[in-house]
Parts: sequence; C-alpha cells; structure tokens
Amino acid sequence: MADRAKEIVSKLTLEEKAALCMGKDFWHLVSVERLGLGDIMVADGPHGLRKEQVESEKAGLNDSVPSTCFPTACTTASSWDIDLLEKMGEAIAEECLQEKVSVVLGPGANIKRSPLCGRNFEYFSEDPFQTGEMAAAFVKGVQSKNIGTSLKHYVMNNQEKLRMTIDAVVDERAQREIYLAGFEKCVKQANPWTLMCSYNKVDGEYLSENKRLLTDVLRGEWGYDGLVMTDWGAVNNRAEGIKSGLDLEMPASGPKNTRAIIKAVNDGELKIEDLDKAVENVVTLILKSQESINDGYKYDAEAHHQLAKEIVEQSAVLLKNDNTLPLQKNSDIALIGEFAKVPRYQGAGSSLINPSKMDNAFDVMKERGYFFEYAKGYSIKTDEIEEDLIQEAVNIAKEHEFVLLYAGLTAAYESEGFDRNTLDIPANQIALIEAVSKVNNKIIVVLANGAPVAMPWIESTVAVLEGYLHGQAGAGAIIDILFGDVCPSGKLAETFPIKLEDNSSYNYFPGYQTSVEYRESIYVGYRYYDTAKKDVLFPFGFGLSYTKFKYTNLRIKKKADFDYIVSFDIENIGEYDGAEIAQLYIKNNESVIFKAEKELKGFTKVFLKKGEKKSVEISLNKRSFAYYNINIKDWHAESGTYGVLIGSSSRDIRLDGEIKIDAKDDIETPDYRKELECYYNLKNETLEIDECDFEKLLRRKLPPRKRDKKAPYDANSTLTDIQKTLAGKVLNKVVSSQLKKMLTSETGDRDYTTYVMMVNIAKEMPLKSFGMMTGSGTPPYITEAIAALANRRLFRGISLLLKK
Repeated sequence: MADRAKEIVSKLTLEEKAALCMGKDFWHLVSVERLGLGDIMVADGPHGLRKEQVESEKAGLNDSVPSTCFPTACTTASSWDIDLLEKMGEAIAEECLQEKVSVVLGPGANIKRSPLCGRNFEYFSEDPFQTGEMAAAFVKGVQSKNIGTSLKHYVMNNQEKLRMTIDAVVDERAQREIYLAGFEKCVKQANPWTLMCSYNKVDGEYLSENKRLLTDVLRGEWGYDGLVMTDWGAVNNRAEGIKSGLDLEMPASGPKNTRAIIKAVNDGELKIEDLDKAVENVVTLILKSQESINDGYKYDAEAHHQLAKEIVEQSAVLLKNDNTLPLQKNSDIALIGEFAKVPRYQGAGSSLINPSKMDNAFDVMKERGYFFEYAKGYSIKTDEIEEDLIQEAVNIAKEHEFVLLYAGLTAAYESEGFDRNTLDIPANQIALIEAVSKVNNKIIVVLANGAPVAMPWIESTVAVLEGYLHGQAGAGAIIDILFGDVCPSGKLAETFPIKLEDNSSYNYFPGYQTSVEYRESIYVGYRYYDTAKKDVLFPFGFGLSYTKFKYTNLRIKKKADFDYIVSFDIENIGEYDGAEIAQLYIKNNESVIFKAEKELKGFTKVFLKKGEKKSVEISLNKRSFAYYNINIKDWHAESGTYGVLIGSSSRDIRLDGEIKIDAKDDIETPDYRKELECYYNLKNETLEIDECDFEKLLRRKLPPRKRDKKAPYDANSTLTDIQKTLAGKVLNKVVSSQLKKMLTSETGDRDYTTYVMMVNIAKEMPLKSFGMMTGSGTPPYITEAIAALANRRLFRGISLLLKK
C-alpha cells in the first residue's frame, strides 16, 4: 500500500497535494476521483459512534444517528479487562461499518492529573501503564475490523480551561514517565491508524507544530508510521505544521491554509519532500479506509446492548458494603433520586452519543417485579434544595427497610469545555442524603459521575456502588450487582482523595492566563498519595467483592537480563463466583534520584468459581525498573534491589518479593538531593513546590504567566483576552446570541449544558478559529479586522471589513 500511495502522490498537482492536507468539511476528507481516492468519513466516538445525521452547519452539534452508547472510559478502565475493551472496540467498528465511517475519533489517553478536569470521563486512568494497556486494547479491537482509530489528545492536554492556548510547563522526566508513556505503549502495541494532536502548547510551541513531539519522539523514537491529524481547529501555522510532522488539518478551514501551503512551497519555505510525506500518509489512510466500505453491512444492535451491559457488570466498583449487599429479591425498598428514572449515563460534549436504546433503574426494577416505592428527591436541572421533594423522599424512606439512593454529578458539573471547581456532588443531593439518613439507617448510594467526588456523607450509608457513566445498558447491570446476580469486580483506575487540597496539583491547576505549571512532576495520583503517606478516601486499584480471594505462592523467574516472569496463585475462598484484579507494583530501589514509592507494572483479571484456584503470570522487562534519565535522553534501569509487590490495590499488598538488578553500566544517575530536597521528602500536607526549585528541575526559567498588556491582540487572542475592548464586548454578545439560536430547538427548549460548554469554548477560542463554529474557515481579513478593532485601530479594522 505504501508503494501505491507514493505512486498516487507522484501524479498529484501541488494544488491537489495542498488540498488533501485539509478536510473537505467537518467530517470528510478530500477525494481525488481521477486517481481513485474516494470520499471517507471520520466521526466522534470514544465510547460509541457519533455520526451526524446531516451535513454539519453547526460545528458538529447536529443530531447523530442512533448507536450503542457504551460506558465511558472512566467506567471501562475500572474493569481492568483487556479482552472486554477489545470486544467493545470490535462492536464500535461494526457500527462504523454499517454507517460507512472509516475512522472513529478515540480513544483518549490523557492522564488524570487532577480530578477536576472536565473531560476526565473520556480518559482511562491516572496511571500511564494502565492507560496504555486499555487504549491499546480498544485500538486493536476497532482496527481488527479494518476501521481506523485516532489516539488522542496528544499530549499534556490535562484540563479544559484555556485548552486551546495554554502552555503546559512540564519537566522532561515527567513528560516521559507520566504523560507520554501511555501514548507510547498504545502506539507500540497497537499502531493506531491516526493520532490526534491537542490544541495546547508544550515548551512554548503549539502541538500542531511541535517537531520534537510529532516527529522526533513519535516517529523517530516510537516508530509510528500512521497519520497525524489536528484536533478540530488546532492548526496555528500550517506550513510549520507540515515541517514538524502534522499531516492533516481538521476540519475544513477555508482556502487560507491551502494557499499558505502552496505559497510556502513556491517560496522555498516548505520542502516538497516534507509535503509529500504528509500527503502520502493521507493517501494511505484513504486507501486503507476504502477497503472496508461495504454497502450491505448490518450490526446486531441487541447484541451490542447486551455487551454494553456486560461491560458495566465488570466495571462497577463496590466502594463500601457493611454486609448489606447483595439484597434479597424480596427486599422492601425505597427508590430515591431522579437519576433512577433519568440516568446520567455519559458525558457532555463531542462524545455525546444518541443511544439506540435506554435503560433506567426504575423500569428495570418494575419489569423484574421488585417491591419498591419511588421518590424524585431532587431535580437534575438545578442545585437548589427543594424541600417538598426532600420531604416526599423522607416520608417514603420511613416506610421501607432499605433506601436505594441514586446520586452523582449532573451534566452541568462536568463536560468538555470547562473544568469542575469542587469535588462535591450537588447541594440538593447532599441535603437529600442527610435528611433521609435521619429516618433510615440502611441507605445504599449508587453513584453516577465521571470523576472522583467527595463523600462527607459516607458514614450515613451502609453501601456505596460507583457506577460511573455506565452507558445505555448500565441500569440493568447495576441492579444485577445490587441483587447478587453479578458479583462486583471493578476496581478504581484513579484515587479518590478525601478533599481537593490533598491532590498534588491543587496549587497549580488549572494554572494562569497563559501557562500551567506541573510543579508536582512525576507525583501524579497514587504515586503522590502513597509516597507522601496521605490518607485517601479510596486508593488506586481499590474495589470490594461479595467473595474473598487468597494470594499465595509467589515465584520470580529470571529469563534474561531485566526480563522476569512473576507467578502467583489466587484462590476464591468466599461464597460467590467472582473475579479478582491482581496488580503488580515495583517498589523502587534506593536511589539518588527521587522516585515514587511504587509504580504499577502489570495486572491481570482472573475469573474464579467458588473454591477455585488459578496460577497467573505477569512479565517484567527493562522498562519495569527504569526511570527516564534526562542526561542521556533515554530510559535507565539502575543497579539495586527492587521490591515486587502483588496487591489487591495500591495499598493492599498481599505478596512481596525482591529482584536484584545488575545494570552492568556506568551511567550516572542525576542527583538532586542537595538542591531539590522538596521532591525527596514529601510532606503529608498540601503540596507546595517553590518556583525556584521548579525552575531548577526544568533547567530553564518559567515562561510568562500572563499576557503582556502592551502586546497587540492578534489571531491567537481569545474573546476573553479582548472582552474589555469595545470590539470584544460586541463580539461576546454576538457569539452568545448566536449560540442560543443554534442550541434552541423548534419548541424553544435549550440544551443548557451544551450551551455552557459552547460558551466556554467560544470565550477561550483563538479568533482565527471562529469559522469552525459554522463549519467554515474564518477569512483572514475578518480575524485581522477584529484584532485591529480590539487594538483601537478603528480605521484599519473598518477599512478591512469594507474592502471585502
């Protein structure tokens, strides 16, 4: 196929080459019929297929075709089940085949640096090893059906606030060990057809033109041979992007960037060889995609619905159980909470699926003949405490033995486009739990949320089941677990802190006006909590079961230098058939460089019948013991003694052993003990890293945190930047008004969450990208005119507008 792509590229005109480097519209690539390059489509879909019904005129906000809404990544990661993720990928690919979609835009492999990131529901884990394994499994599943994936958002896009312009300031070791490692694992193990670069800057350069990350690391070190595309509207300088390794701009942005490519080639600023590389990657993608287009393909919607249910059965996490669950089928129940009838089952934003079918707890319990009485308890459209709803719930709770209380985060709390500002669930739900607990001491809380929440109310409960965002079939799976038809086996892929201040990024998230400083370095998630010995609500890898497991007989066998097989036995010694997720952590050796106490380096999910015992194996290699040495620009495994810890969570270690490594090298390990003591002795309090210390770690001065007030506004300025200018005030009002029109239905109803998301995105979007809101590019003169008016160059701004 590579030879055929080269042959086609050799026959293209310069104009055709430039055109192929940009989308035809919001979702399609450019075709060249004379050379056999047909029309292919990409579509959103980390947890299902979101293919729009019509040609987009509203920035990808049109209704989409019905498809299976699978659980989101925050849920599926809690399954720790590689095979299940592959099955889910295969199912989504089948839906793509029916709808003639060639590339599904997912999975998301960004690290959960802070629990406040509004898009955490789309990402797997706070740990890069687990992230890479789960992402690779999804990619393998999709691509096994000859449908492409787009691994995203590459990279260090760990917040929604100012995501289009923020400069992520991250030391090189943290980049490699935490934020790049999951992408690296997925690229090397699964080779996604495409990779999507993020909007943000890293080291002062936009990702869309960051040669170190797009070419030197991605292609040079990792051997990636697929296509690199932008997130929608992420291009800064098109010619520089091609030089740096960016192949495809999405979506269409009008003729300006096509002309820029042609001009750069003609002026000698862009080598034709660099352009040809990009075009070859685009052509290769089109050729591969055309092979899978099948007019007659139909998928089994009911089978996919059942698969979505099975995934939740394996993913839901039992966080607390005071010997109350499972419930008996004849239990006397008060079912409370609007989520029981109107479930929160997915996140808001570009991944919003139009489900082919929708289950809810109320209907499932009614269909099964369970005895219960329902009370709404709160409204999902507001945080306000409505006493009449609470009183109704209290009255019903008094009359029943058990309370099933459905709670969590409403769509207005977490979404693409904005971050959360608290770990709390809505105030009306907290008030409900408190009120009900005064009349009933058997409250079982079922949570629906895309990221950790604080639980000051947990002592008022006898059980808590974390359902996360469970997709269209999750309600039935949750009921199966509550009533004992399924033994819970999910475990957390992220730590639940007690309070927000306990998180290592607390003082540095979401950053400043122009930059965000990752001062915590490698100390993300459990790497921080466990090293600092901080109390947590629930640790990484935690999850209860209805049965019990016994770990025995640890064996460590050396195969070659750095290569080991770790074996151990797991026995189900409880009363239920069930599954256990065994986790292997490497306890780091004593070193002159600071390290986390332990790091996940392997895991396995084992299904065991009551009384059954199995032996499992996990492989280790050099990377299992290595840190990234910035002096040699490579991974380095030091000589020393490493602990091998087998646990049921990061804080429940059942077996331990040792491996002695003889590195047989004379590589010097960086020693910061004298100058950066703060990274060696973490205190059990809110993390604070001095600016000077962070600069020493970075080996450079920190970039400016605020925009220079004297600097003129330009194409990369945002509505927020210019909001105090007359032009900014007018434009803000126009944008808000237009969004209201776009998101208001014919009946006058408005999607409030989507409206808030789009307003936040619009305010933080560079002026150059505004054309994307209507599916077309912003003419350069418009951007230039707005910037001129904001700079009080009235004559220049008006003349630009009038001239056109």
